[in-house]
Order: sequence, then C-alpha cells, then structure tokens
Amino acid sequence: MRDLPAPCSIAVTRLARRHFLKRLTSAVALTSAGASMPLNLLATPSTTANPLGPAMPDIAPQQVSEHVWMIFAEDGFPTARNQGMMSNIFFVLTRDGVVVLDSGSSLQIGQMAIRMIRQLTPKPVVAVFNSHYHGDHWLGNQAFAEAFGDDLPIYALQPAIERIQSYDGKMWQQALEQWTEHATAGTVVVAPNHAVEHGQTFSFGDVTLRMHFYGHAHTPADLSVEVIEDKVTQIGDIAMGNRIANMDDGSYPGTFAYYDALSSAAGEQLWLPGHGHPAKDLLQRYGDFMKGIWETCVKAVEDGTPLDQVKALVLQDPRVAARAKTMQGFDDNIGKYTSLAYLEAEREAF
Repeated sequence: MRDLPAPCSIAVTRLARRHFLKRLTSAVALTSAGASMPLNLLATPSTTANPLGPAMPDIAPQQVSEHVWMIFAEDGFPTARNQGMMSNIFFVLTRDGVVVLDSGSSLQIGQMAIRMIRQLTPKPVVAVFNSHYHGDHWLGNQAFAEAFGDDLPIYALQPAIERIQSYDGKMWQQALEQWTEHATAGTVVVAPNHAVEHGQTFSFGDVTLRMHFYGHAHTPADLSVEVIEDKVTQIGDIAMGNRIANMDDGSYPGTFAYYDALSSAAGEQLWLPGHGHPAKDLLQRYGDFMKGIWETCVKAVEDGTPLDQVKALVLQDPRVAARAKTMQGFDDNIGKYTSLAYLEAEREAF
C-alpha cells in the first residue's frame, strides 16, 4: 500500500457525533414503526437563496494497489466544515473503464471524486457499487449518473436497494443536508438500479470483481467487493479503522460470523473500510474490539448482571480500553452500543 495519509487528529466535536447518531437513530426508529419523519429533521431544508451547496474541495487520491485508488475521509461524522466528507471512496482503474466502490455522501462529493478520477484517466466510469444503504456510501450516485448517463449500472444487494428506495433514502438525503448546514444541498436520491448476489463476478477487461455477502453484520445487507487480481476487498462498514461502528442496524454475532466467512472465502486480503485506513489485519483488530464489548455482555447476561452495571465492565476489558482514548465517537457512543450488545445477548440466551 503506497502513500497512505498518516493518522489524523480527531476534528469533530462530541456534540456533532452525538447529533449525528441520536438524530439518525430517532428518525430510523420512527419510520421503521410507520410514523412520519420528525419535521425539524426532514422538512426540505434548501431554499431558493441556497439551492446548491458549495463545491467539495479536492482530496488527492491515494493508490492502494495496482488497480485500486482511495479518496480518504479524515472524519467519521458529518459537519459543516467537512461538508459531509465522512466515508472513503474507492475506484478501480480497469482496461474497460473506471469502477467506483461507494460514491460518497453528496452530489458535490461525487463530483469531486470524478475530478480526481479525471486526473488519472480519461476513461469513463462504467459501474458503481454501493456497499449498504447508509447514505454516506451512496448519495454521490447522483454525480455519476449525471456525468455518465442515467443508464450507468449502479449495483447493490436487493435489500439495500429497497431500503434506499423507501424511507432510508429520503431520510439520509435530508439529514445530511441539515447536519452539514446545507453544504450538500442539491443532492437527490439516486438508488442503485441493479441487484447483485453473493458469489457473482464481474469482468472489466483485466480486472475481475467478486461479490461477497454473509448475512446480518453492520446492516442486514452489507456487500463486500473483492478485486481478485489485487487481493484487496472493499468491506463498507462491517469493520472500521478508528471509528466506533453504528450498530443500530447491526448484529454483533452476525458481524463475527461475516468476518469468519469472508476471511475463509477470500483468504489474505488488504481490507478497504468505509471509515479509516486499509489494513491486512483490520478484521482481526476491529473484531477484537467488538468482542471486548460482546463477550463482556454475554457473560453479564449469564451472570445476571443488570444492564446499568455493564458499561463499567466493558470499559475495563483491555480490548476496549486500548481503543478508548483514540477512537472517534467512543465516549459518546460506547454506552449505547454496550446496551445494544447486552440486549442482543439476552435475545441469544433465550
């Protein structure tokens, strides 16, 4: 892996992190229950005085393998300052054209990615793959469809497509605009238009992509895309470099099962996360952190320890404590994701 940026300082505030996750969770919970969206979150925020957000500043792409490049997102949470640039964008240079793996959080971010691609090749984008239905990974689809045609193939798992076409799509579009103080204004929902299946392969001249899906992990529909020739696999948000994962839609034991199945099927890989730096040991390192939460909660359920005492036990686990001071979003969210792990452990016990 070449010329990857050094680890950066955490530039988002606790307030921004709390705002992101709490508002998102409340919106999803309401809509999942069939309720209407909160008006203060999802009222159309654009005005005629501000119809389009500002251009996203360029972020130079970094080469991670022979064919794969990354536009790195330093921040894990959206703010006005970062204009919603909170997740990595990867693209694959092939003989047949460019393949994009996750398109970013907005029209403006997608347009910036196209400018960066143009620095490397005049070839067109011939396909986009979206890893899951959280909006920071697909709201840039609009830029690619506008630049390369409405018939541009945009791929995802069928359940992810259905979520984007329903409440998640509009919720993410409007929520990101509010969180970034209209920096993403002008972005509209462009859902994937082709469904993929586990094991399916795509040939783009000299590069072959293999689709992987092993059940409920970060969400019920997490697609991992293996670039076979380079021995690299883009994994969306099933594991992260240095950000605590949003587990509102996730499963702890499902995540570990996904890691085991993916590792067995793909072998040694450079894992490309949606948040954080690529690494060959990413699944192992992030899995250790997640197991520090999960295994502590399983034991607490077995011992009859009440939930209000479990966070302290999780914080004492060395696998968790080792990440506490540096992980983005840790202080604001470790309690919540401990609670989710405890509740899932209770369900598993019965």
